[in-house]
Amino acid sequence: MRPFLPGRIMEMDEESLKYWIALRAVEEVGCVGFRTLLKAFSTPQAVFSAPARTLKIIPGIGAKTADNIVSFSAWKTAEEEVVRAGKLGVSIVTCEAPLYPKNLLYTYDYPPFLYVKGALNAEDVSVAVVGSRLASAYGKYTTERISRELALKGITVVSGLARGIDAAAHRGALAGKGRTIAVLGSGLDTIYPPENEKLAEDIAASGALITEFPFGTPPNSPNFPARNRIISGISLGVVVVEAGEKSGSLITARLAAEQGRSVFAVPGAIESAGSRGTHRLIRQGAKLIENVEDILEEILPQAGVLPAFCGKPAGVPAPDEPRFAPETAATPPAASVPGLPEPERKLLNLITETPAGIDALIAASGLSPQQVQSGLLVLELRGLIRQLPGKQFVTKEKTI
Repeated sequence: MRPFLPGRIMEMDEESLKYWIALRAVEEVGCVGFRTLLKAFSTPQAVFSAPARTLKIIPGIGAKTADNIVSFSAWKTAEEEVVRAGKLGVSIVTCEAPLYPKNLLYTYDYPPFLYVKGALNAEDVSVAVVGSRLASAYGKYTTERISRELALKGITVVSGLARGIDAAAHRGALAGKGRTIAVLGSGLDTIYPPENEKLAEDIAASGALITEFPFGTPPNSPNFPARNRIISGISLGVVVVEAGEKSGSLITARLAAEQGRSVFAVPGAIESAGSRGTHRLIRQGAKLIENVEDILEEILPQAGVLPAFCGKPAGVPAPDEPRFAPETAATPPAASVPGLPEPERKLLNLITETPAGIDALIAASGLSPQQVQSGLLVLELRGLIRQLPGKQFVTKEKTI
């Protein structure tokens, strides 16, 4: 494997990279739009050379977006971004680079490129460990223990550098002399929270700090749900240690389920508010874990399974398809739900107004117990079914 040198632009000169940064900065060109344009024109530079009439006929690229591309003028800002990356020892890794996280490419709206401080490793087997910022002593202890043991097993621990569980996850991995990746909801020149600056330095020295946000981006609230999709997307599974009923960690768990990742939850004290979110996940089908072996037995067989490519993965909605099922009183037919993988589609066709247990669904579907458990979690998190007491499942219509 070729070495990754911090601050070096991998396999791309600064002039070419300028066009990547510029296209991402064009108003109305999001991650999916960028992918569509890249597929149509091969390079961002070719996109900017195309006339508006050609851009307008690209599926998903309307007249306004085409005009924004043609009239783009912030070239100096894009050039300065490349220069600043070099000065700060930050690499900009595009989705076409060999070291771009391969699991992330198997998500609907992966970033066209990542800012990286530290070292990426194409051979990483990653597990995310997330949870509440208002973590209890039990939560921090459990997180550090799990993360340390994962690191000792050669697993890369991914988290978000936040206070509480996230910081404990990074510290545990570092204590195990392993790799850890922190995904930021800000530019790499703005470490948040500021008290974790030293921790961020330690992470960069033995792993990586990454973000999709350009330099100077503050840690605004809308950035963190976007950050969470990268945390789950990089990883083969997400472990939630503590989470309240409205915790952002539940967003990460939902995204993980949608992305086909494993979801794990650590049980806590029944009287603790920080246990309500994790216990809800367990009721919905997340795997209860007591030790790292519970994680490894499910994660290790998946390592290397997800394909890596810069394009639309099979079973993932196209850019013009809605990502989530609409919230309606009745469950839509499985055939009408876009982007639903075959196991979940098979389960949805079997679930009716009559409550059905997991054993019956396993027998009727022919799926493995693991596939049924994870599939039911995906369907429930997407609002397509609901779980009744006794782990019985019914259509949404039955519950409203």
